[in-house]
Amino acid sequence: MGDIRRRGAVALGITGLVAPLTLALGTAPAQAASCTTQAGPYQKQVEKFLGRPVDGRQSTADCKAIQAFQTKHGITPNAGYAGSVTWGVMDLMNKQKAVGNKPNKDGKCPVNKGRIACVNLTLQLSWIQDGSRLVYGPVPVRTGRDGYETRTGLKKIYWRDIDHVSDIYNVPMPYSQFFDGGQAFHSVGLSMWNPPGSHGCVNMTTTTAKKYWSLLKNGDDVFVYGRKPGT
Repeated sequence: MGDIRRRGAVALGITGLVAPLTLALGTAPAQAASCTTQAGPYQKQVEKFLGRPVDGRQSTADCKAIQAFQTKHGITPNAGYAGSVTWGVMDLMNKQKAVGNKPNKDGKCPVNKGRIACVNLTLQLSWIQDGSRLVYGPVPVRTGRDGYETRTGLKKIYWRDIDHVSDIYNVPMPYSQFFDGGQAFHSVGLSMWNPPGSHGCVNMTTTTAKKYWSLLKNGDDVFVYGRKPGT
């Protein structure tokens, strides 16, 4: 937090930020646990998502496929059990895919602001539009977990730091673009579907964060709406 205050004051003439620095911390995918033989409550849905035979029974091949998915996205325990967290991630992926290239079909992100970065917390998607024209996206993002929710509303990018490092967590936050206190767009080396989420920032892949960096500037609008599942 002190890091933001010192550099932000120099760059923007502000004396301090009242909101705590928030960013995504996550654990690296764990070593694979022993595979469970137990079918989970979402067995059939998970089997269908993974292209497995949909019979509702746990096989060794089912477990290994589920376990690989869990390990890839940092879902723990990664024992191949088709539980609510695993299915929740898959269900979100399905809903994100269904959006296609019309992320603002519901018209909730303002089209009268010119260039604006939109964040749909409910679908964990972000995009950049200019009026009603889609400029980039939609792309999956990782927003604040329960208790550290990414704050909703209309905001503006007020400070950018390409090589920012959190002085609270001593964690790199590359391509940071701050829009609400300590909340920012920035890249992370985690899956965008890694539960439970960030500490408030809007996490992105490096590719997405670089693109946002090239397309946005100080003073551009950001609109955050919806509610992340589980918060």
